[in-house]
Parts: sequence; C-alpha cells; structure tokens
Amino acid sequence: MSSTAPAGPRTSAQRPGAQRPPLARPRSCAVGGVSVALADHLGWPVAAVRWIFVGSAFLGGAGILLYLWLWALTPLRPPSADDPADGVRRRVNVPWVLAGAGAAAGIAAVVLAAGGALGPAFGALAACAALLVVAVAWEQLADEEPAAFAPLSPSAFRISCGAFLVAVALALALTQNVGGSGMLWVGILITTFAGAAVLVAPWGLRLWRELISERTARIKEEQRAEMAAHLHDSVLQTLALIQNRAGASSEVGRIARAQERELREWLFTDARAATDAQERDLAAELREVAAALEVEHAVHFDIVSVGEPVRRAPSELGAAAREAMLNAARHAGGDVSVYVEHAGDRVDVFVRDRGPGFDLGSLPEGRLGVRESIIGRMRRAGGQATVSARESGTEIQLTIDIASETTT
Repeated sequence: MSSTAPAGPRTSAQRPGAQRPPLARPRSCAVGGVSVALADHLGWPVAAVRWIFVGSAFLGGAGILLYLWLWALTPLRPPSADDPADGVRRRVNVPWVLAGAGAAAGIAAVVLAAGGALGPAFGALAACAALLVVAVAWEQLADEEPAAFAPLSPSAFRISCGAFLVAVALALALTQNVGGSGMLWVGILITTFAGAAVLVAPWGLRLWRELISERTARIKEEQRAEMAAHLHDSVLQTLALIQNRAGASSEVGRIARAQERELREWLFTDARAATDAQERDLAAELREVAAALEVEHAVHFDIVSVGEPVRRAPSELGAAAREAMLNAARHAGGDVSVYVEHAGDRVDVFVRDRGPGFDLGSLPEGRLGVRESIIGRMRRAGGQATVSARESGTEIQLTIDIASETTT
C-alpha cells in the first residue's frame, strides 16, 4: 500500500480558501512600494519581485512600464502604527539620485563631444536633459516630504538643475563648429530650453494656480452676491413685513427678527473677519448679545455705531453695556436703541428703552443690578455711568476714556 509524503506547511497565500492581502502600497518604502505591495499580495519574496522588474526592463522597457502602471493604480495602505500617517516616507531621495545620474550624463556628453563621438554625445545629452527635468518634476509634484537627505532647499535644487542644463548646452556649443553635427545642435537647443523651463516652469505653475484660485473665489463671490440679492428681494423683505405687522413684543415678531438676523449674517458677514480676533469690536459683541436677548425676551434692539471701531475697550464697558441691555429687555421690552460713539480717546455707549421709566433713588437697597453692575463697575474702571429716567423711557449713558489705537 503506497502512501504519499505529507506536504510541508503552506503560507497564508497558498492555503486553499485563504484570502490574499489587498494590493496596496506601504507608506514607508524605498521608491514607490510597488514591489512590496505585489510581493505581499502574491505571497512571493520581495527580492524575487524586484529582480523580475529589473529583468523585464531589458525587454523593451516592459518592466519599467509595468512598474509605473502599478504605481499609478495601486492605492496606499491605511495609516498604521508602523507607517507614518502623513503621506509617504521614502528611504531613497529620488530627485537627488536622478539629478546625480543626469549630471553624470551631462559631463559624459561634453567629454564625448570634445572627443568627436557626436552620436553618443547626443544620446548622453538627451539622457541628461530627461533625467534633470524628471528630477525637478518629482521634487515639485511627487515628494510630500524630504527623504533621506536634502542638502538644498526645493528652490535651490531647481535653480541648480536648470543652471547645470544651460551650462552643459553652452559647453557643448563651444566644442562644436558652426558646420558641426546638426542633430547635436538640435540637442543643444532643446537642452537650453529645458534648462529655462526648469527655472521658470515652477514659478509659472504657482502663478497659474493662484489665478485659478482667484477666479474660483470670484465666481463664488458673484454667485453669493446673486443669491443675496434674490433673498433680499424675497425672504428678507417678507421677514421685515412680518415684524412690522406683528410688532416687536409678539412671539411671531421675535422669531422673524431672529431668522432675519441669522440670514443677514450668513449673507453679508465675512466669515474670516468674524473669526479673526483683531476684527472684533464692541459693536459686534453687542450685536451678538442683542441677538441672544431677542430670542429670550420680547424686545427689538437697534444698534448703531459711529466713529472708529472700538477694538480695545475695557471689559468693564462691555459688561456694563450688556447689563443695561439685559435690564431693558427684562423690564421695558419693545424697541431699544443702542448707540456706540468713538471720538478720539473717548467712548460713549447709550442704551435707551421706551418703557415706563423708573426712579433710581426709589430702588430697594438689595437691588444691585444698576448700582453695582453698571454704575459701580464703570466707576471702578475709571469711567462713569449716568441713568436718566423719564416717563417715556430710561436712558443709560456709559462713558470711558481709552487709548487711541493710532498712538499705541
């Protein structure tokens, strides 16, 4: 009775029904990671895959084309603890390797042309131009971060490659007579243009990108302006009409007012200026306070600011103004006017309501909202607060001196 010898252990890629690893390039690699990705996917040794690429490169460049095709279509692996999460990290500085090979080809072209070997000199010159152009293109487009070593900055590397191409073309032109090889003169002209392109192309590419981004921003702004005009003629006017018909104290009026304020801020407020702390001023802060109070109380604030924006106001002035607006919303309601004036070194804030008014001297001793939160706070900050109570309403004036921004 015959028996077969037991088979040796199989790898995960050889086991029946085993799922192959996905074809994905590692983020830490020598050049492109194609050989590692293909070896992991097929279960082959990495060295064998690399030798297959090298051997097939002599078959009319099939290995090079296959490598480039897989490089373009194979995705990267997801970030992990072993691979960096930001881009690809290469152990070989490809631009400098290409530039070194191109420099060697350029020197060989000059030596061959001086020795009279014009045919090989043309081939070496073509290789020099191609390698240096590819090196600059790789450094500008492919490399996300420097690999291995980077003796020069990207701009210095680009200038060096372009200057070397022009120098090689000039050296070859000096070694040739006017009636020399026509093919070599064509190569000299092409190399000169390649050197000029290496020097100018990245600048032109950056300028082109800036023009495209500017054009895109202009188109978006025009579309936004068109949308704003349409909404202003329809939705905003309808909300304003609802407020006028419903009144400032009604629930419908308050909801319409809040929606109108949000829509206006979305349409007409620059988002970058709103997030920049340097563009914030006292009037903008009071408008945010007014928007919150209008939602909670039956009140409508009309805020007007004249003079220079108050960007360095003391915190006590803003706190006292917020307290005055809160009192007006709670006890008066209706329409409340807030007026901010900045003239020279002086800032005045007026908060006036149209309520029944009150007498400051008749307030109980325990009521500290006006006495301490407004009058006392302004006095401690070096300013003053004045409360004028009338039958037609109450006006609170806050005054303080601040340093002008032009003198600081």
